[in-house]
Amino acid sequence: MSECTHNCSTCSANCGSRDKQSMYEAPHPATNVKHIIGVVSGKGGVGKSLVTTMLAVLMQRRGYRVGILDADITGPSIPKAFGLNKPVEGDQDGMVPPATTTGIEIMSVNLLLDDETRPVVWRGPVIAGTVKQFWSQTVWADLDYLFVDCPPGTGDVPLTVFQSIPLDGIVIVSSPQELVSMIVKKAANMADMMDIPVLGLVENMSYVLCPDCGKKINVFGESHIAEIANQFGYELLAQIPMDAKLAALVDKGWIEMMQNDYLDKAADKIEDKLNHK
Repeated sequence: MSECTHNCSTCSANCGSRDKQSMYEAPHPATNVKHIIGVVSGKGGVGKSLVTTMLAVLMQRRGYRVGILDADITGPSIPKAFGLNKPVEGDQDGMVPPATTTGIEIMSVNLLLDDETRPVVWRGPVIAGTVKQFWSQTVWADLDYLFVDCPPGTGDVPLTVFQSIPLDGIVIVSSPQELVSMIVKKAANMADMMDIPVLGLVENMSYVLCPDCGKKINVFGESHIAEIANQFGYELLAQIPMDAKLAALVDKGWIEMMQNDYLDKAADKIEDKLNHK
């Protein structure tokens, strides 16, 4: 049996996922993506895009062909983290995403704008349509992993991602604040409602290491991420500290030069679970 291309319109197999996949947007005919992972958060500002870029870099270092679909249309930050300013190429047959220094393919609205600081002042239906186009009209050729940096929240556009793109699973990102813990539960409940597998939870800005004694300082108070993971039966994949060196790399567009093991466990989970489906 040939490997699934996530395109039911060109497949004659009567598999169990056909009914669910019938609602997905058909990908570009030249697209061939093995696994699609969404990175989501219940609210903005918790480091979802950072986790997306770090996971993409880690999987690319492991020898996989990787791409990122930046579905956060009104807050696109993926190109900045990679220092990527190449324009998207293409014609009426489809768009070709530019690649970073190490070969990670990226599609983002910022790569379509003349000025990356120009605000994207669009209404919901237009934003949702753009997300669909980034999947259906982009040539994602021969990728092992496509990471989707989802818009924050549980509203119309995240729903569009869940219903239009055949995600194999999602990673939920949070921070330690009590308010965020409540929002994480909303994202987890939405995933359950949509029958999207949750690969695990990642907590960003979890702590700060004292430069003198190495003690962990909980800047935002005690974390509740482990309790939430236990409540929903999810795995806690990482607790990323506030790291000034990592932040500096992102600001300079040098995320591909990162040297840390914060998300190694998350990369292991993605690699093992999806490659043995």
